[in-house]
Amino acid sequence: MRTGLFVEKPKRRPPLDTRPRLPYPGAIMAEEQNPNYKVIAENRRARFDYFIESDLEVGIVLAGSEVKSLRTGQSNIAESYASVEDGELWLINGYIAPYTQAGVFGHEERRRRKLLVSKRELSRLWQAVGREGMTLVPLVMYFNHRGRVKLKLGIAKGKKVADKRATEAKRDWDRQKQRLLKQG
Repeated sequence: MRTGLFVEKPKRRPPLDTRPRLPYPGAIMAEEQNPNYKVIAENRRARFDYFIESDLEVGIVLAGSEVKSLRTGQSNIAESYASVEDGELWLINGYIAPYTQAGVFGHEERRRRKLLVSKRELSRLWQAVGREGMTLVPLVMYFNHRGRVKLKLGIAKGKKVADKRATEAKRDWDRQKQRLLKQG
C-alpha cells in the first residue's frame, strides 16, 4: 500500500513448522530401528569353513506357504549352497519347514529355489565359480526393511584343516585376552 512517499512492506507470516531445525535430518532417522528387519536363518559355520571374499544380497522366489513358514522362523541354510545352472542361480538343499495350515497347497521342504540377481552379477558369480574355484555359500536369510525375504550369499574359498585350526586358536586367544582384561 502506498501512503504518501513510503511503501509498506507486506507482513511476513510465521513458518508453519515452528520446531527447531537440526543441521542434518539423517540424525533423526539413524535412531529408529526397522520393525520389518528380522533374521530368519544364519549359517554360522560358513565363516569357520570358508574364507569369505565378498558377499552379495539376492532375492529368492518363494511360494506363499514358504513365506508364512519363514515368518514363524522355521528354516535352515546350514547345509545349503548356491549354484549357477543354465544361466540361472539356484539355492540347493535349503530347508523351509512345511506350513501346516496350508494343507494340500503346501510346499516341498528341500526343493530348489531360484535366486534373483542381475545378469552382470550372475556372470561375475559364474566366472568366480568356474575359473577361480570359489563356492557360493548362503550366509544369512532375512526379511529386509520392506518385508521381503533376502539371502546374503558369500563368494568363498574353502579353508584347509590348518587354516581352521589357526582360526580356532585366534578365537580362543581373543577370548582369553578379554578375560585377562576384565580381571586386571
